Amino acid sequence: MRKLGFNNKTYIAEQTRRIRERIERFGGKLYLEFGGKLFDDFHAARVLPGFDVNGKVKLLCELKDQAEIILCISAKAIEANKIRADVGITYDLDVMRLIDSLRKMGLYIGSVLITQYSGQAGADVFRKKLEMRGERVYVHTLTKGYPSDVDTIVSPEGYGANPYIETSRPLVVVTAPGPGSGKLATCLSQLYHEYLRGVRAGYAKYETFPVWDLPLDHPVNVAYEAATADLRDVNMIDPFHLAAYGTTAVNYNRDIEAFPVVRTILGRICGEDLYRSPTDMGVNMIGRCITDDAVVREAARQEIIRRYYQARCAYTKGEGDLEACKRIEFLMSSQRINTNIRRAVAAAVEKSRESGRYAVAIELPDGQVVTGKSSELMNDTAAAVLNSIKALAGLSDEILLISPVVLEPIIRLKKEMLGSRYPVLKLEEVLLALSISAALNPTAQLAMEQLPRLRGCDAHCSDIITQADANTFLKLGVNVTCEPQYPTKDLYFK
Repeated sequence: MRKLGFNNKTYIAEQTRRIRERIERFGGKLYLEFGGKLFDDFHAARVLPGFDVNGKVKLLCELKDQAEIILCISAKAIEANKIRADVGITYDLDVMRLIDSLRKMGLYIGSVLITQYSGQAGADVFRKKLEMRGERVYVHTLTKGYPSDVDTIVSPEGYGANPYIETSRPLVVVTAPGPGSGKLATCLSQLYHEYLRGVRAGYAKYETFPVWDLPLDHPVNVAYEAATADLRDVNMIDPFHLAAYGTTAVNYNRDIEAFPVVRTILGRICGEDLYRSPTDMGVNMIGRCITDDAVVREAARQEIIRRYYQARCAYTKGEGDLEACKRIEFLMSSQRINTNIRRAVAAAVEKSRESGRYAVAIELPDGQVVTGKSSELMNDTAAAVLNSIKALAGLSDEILLISPVVLEPIIRLKKEMLGSRYPVLKLEEVLLALSISAALNPTAQLAMEQLPRLRGCDAHCSDIITQADANTFLKLGVNVTCEPQYPTKDLYFK
């Protein structure tokens, strides 16, 4: 069993209580800007062992009788076909995926809002597609005067030019598939219209990271900086909070920089000074639910290393910049850590050097490191997973879980009938073959039963793996990193 450092049950209870308190503070109507990922928040689960990857959406389920959701998406993101890197789909497709997933959990989706609209054809197509399926869609254009001309912003020419989004519940959760979707502007625009209608309402912000009541240099907060190095986010002591209360709190640069304008706009709309600092706006209770700081610190240090390899690979693929890599290297130096703390790294590199083939190493829950190398039958990821589940099942390394008699016809099919350029079997294909073997082979069945025990394990590859293998590792819950080098000189690699 892995050590846990976070109590998810306490978190759900405390976070629910905090949000309800904020609703009551504003007389029963709250617009909650909801940042981060609703589903599959693997970053939070990695740095806070014990955190449920779907904890935030389960939190909303605790409030579902009071809550409705507005899903925002930027027209610019639609037009640019912006992709969510973690799931590999465009923002517009992710909005539809979120709607389906949230409704299956009993949550109420009030509407979809297309923000920053200026005639983008892609946004028009997306709107029509949703409306043809019966969804309620609103459109907001760029706010006149934003961000500095408050007199224009809080006027009929500014927020008043936006259509009012009809809502019916005390808690309105404003969320999006990713950053830059206009969540804050949506909340402020809605407040403007609510007060015009004589409805008292409030605003609050829910962000998982940085954790405001952990030290600035705590590895959990540093890991957040590493995760957003490409966005140039920087954690800072909130100067407004320090001046107002004499206590330190951690926030990040964009919120701190925007606070004077947001504070002025809120004051102009509501007629009172609602908050004295950007930290005051937040409702995050994560810091109160950490049960073992040492476990959490170590998990966060590991995440910083993962982010380093992720940035290096992105740079190698031409999808990232060198500045992000250097930024994470600086963060590693500030934490006095290097890649050696990730035990699978040295094992994978050494296995590849010894064998002359690409290799993968996986660190099992008991600390044992198991390796696998590529062969004529399967790639290195598949070999490493098979060897790992054999080790977990207590089986000899010499035992063949899948007979070559089964694997070779699959390879011939891929090569001769399907025209595959790389007929060697990938991880998912080998696991499917293993599941078939398990139907008649008790040893294969025993090995199959070990797959859940790989969840949370660290793996490292001596080369950049395919997106298909990366997705399979994600489904298995294996935290994988790669050396920033391609396994082939071919330009087409997917």
